[in-house]
Amino acid sequence: MANLPSSKRPRVDAPVIPRAAIGNGPLQPRPLVALLDGRDCSVEMPILKDFATVAFCDAQSTTEIHEKVLNEAVGALLWHTITLSKEDLEKFKSLRIIVRIGTGYDNVDTKAAGNLGIAVCNIPGVAVEEVADSTMCLILNLYRRTYWLANMVKEGKKFHNPENVRDAAQGSARIRGDTLGIVGLGRIGTAVAMRAKVFGFSIIFFDPYLPDGIEKSLGLTRVYTLQDLLFQSDCVSLHCSLNEHNHHLINEYTIKQMRPGAFLVNTARGGLVDEVALAAALKDGRIRAVALDVHENEPFNASSGPLKDCPNLICTPHASWYSDASITEVREMAAGEVRRGLMGRIPEGLRNCVNKEYLRMGQFRGDAAGLNGPPFGFAPLALAHSTTALEPHIAVASLPHPSAVTPQPPHSTLPDPPVSKTESDVH
Repeated sequence: MANLPSSKRPRVDAPVIPRAAIGNGPLQPRPLVALLDGRDCSVEMPILKDFATVAFCDAQSTTEIHEKVLNEAVGALLWHTITLSKEDLEKFKSLRIIVRIGTGYDNVDTKAAGNLGIAVCNIPGVAVEEVADSTMCLILNLYRRTYWLANMVKEGKKFHNPENVRDAAQGSARIRGDTLGIVGLGRIGTAVAMRAKVFGFSIIFFDPYLPDGIEKSLGLTRVYTLQDLLFQSDCVSLHCSLNEHNHHLINEYTIKQMRPGAFLVNTARGGLVDEVALAAALKDGRIRAVALDVHENEPFNASSGPLKDCPNLICTPHASWYSDASITEVREMAAGEVRRGLMGRIPEGLRNCVNKEYLRMGQFRGDAAGLNGPPFGFAPLALAHSTTALEPHIAVASLPHPSAVTPQPPHSTLPDPPVSKTESDVH
């Protein structure tokens, strides 16, 4: 059979394309985010788990925090039950961002944190309604003595005639026409003022940080010294943050400037009130009644301390911020702020950074290419170890126990991933 020419096209070998060089650096690790003073991470986990390992420490001080967290945590969440001083902050070797789950951040040395290159954030917009409602609840209890009357009934006291009621409710006052003095007209102070006006209070406030004219837009009366507010108020309610300038704002001297028989409510910070001076004023009758949701030493112990056995005193356990809705909301917002910080840029990407003025270029912990470097440029996670016989407790979600971790040889089958950015960020 004769050979016929082939109808197939001649084979042409495909050009050889050289592969990219195989990197020899370590695999990118998952950053570690720790809840320092709590045990429940169920709300934070869905927001952070796709890029971070979330751990809880349940600590009351840094001495109880596991060495792995001190060495490797890049983000920290905390409530108000743990304090981070300069010495405490220096124990953290990789920390970039601290988020206070709530409004007040007086339990963190923000200046020291900034000097160490750690951003500190808070969540100021949450629980405004809860704290304002709780404040009004306490004010109404002081004026109408509901708390004490309810306890009398619970204890079995019988009210047979008007004289019994008069004796039990002695000190109850009419609200309409009285003056409520608000110290600090921020979000919560304003919310309290709007509620109190409905009950018939005349509202005055003292806040040296607000611009002129705010009183006209709200229909309130402004005073320009604390002394004027104390002198004019039948009830004083504190709604300012705590700092080095207003510690013991209410003290022996300022109590003497208050109207005799005035009421005092504090749902802001315990350090605003000198409890020794307050106890003396309650026992002397100079202050008619007091309601405190916050205390100098927490958790508050009613059986000890200067307020022990004080009459006409209502104490609640720093719970004015709480509702089933607010606790979820503040935790979600705090986790969101951590996510923004670690996946974006610090401090530009943060929504509520409170120590920007202390964060200096070149001192921020991170890569030299930028203020905080690429979002996943963290050091590899090391094996946990301790120099003490009894290791502090830590529970880590989605991370095997350090003893079960087998170190992997550094390798990669892909080029280094490009740096990506996403968006950044409770009372």
